[in-house]
Order: sequence, then structure tokens, then C-alpha cells
Amino acid sequence: MASYSGYCVKCREKREFEGVEVDLGNGRKAAQGACPTCGTKMTRMLGKS
Repeated sequence: MASYSGYCVKCREKREFEGVEVDLGNGRKAAQGACPTCGTKMTRMLGKS
């Protein structure tokens, strides 16, 4: 698992989260993981490379 930074909608703060890279249905890549504070699912869109 890699570390990413993203925005938690429930906490309303930017947080570092552990996540994995996934391919979304539209072909884009994203990192998905859980917020370390509240456990809400976080998603960060990634670039093409």
C-alpha cells in the first residue's frame, strides 16, 4: 500500500491515507483507501503516468 493525500468529506480536512491504485469504470486511475480518523472511504484521482 502506498501513502496518498486526499480530502475527507466527513472530517472536512485534508488527510494522508494508505491506499491502493484501482482502475475506474471510465478507464481512469485512482487511489482508494480509508480515512485514518473516521474510516470513511477516500478516493483520489491520479494522473495518466
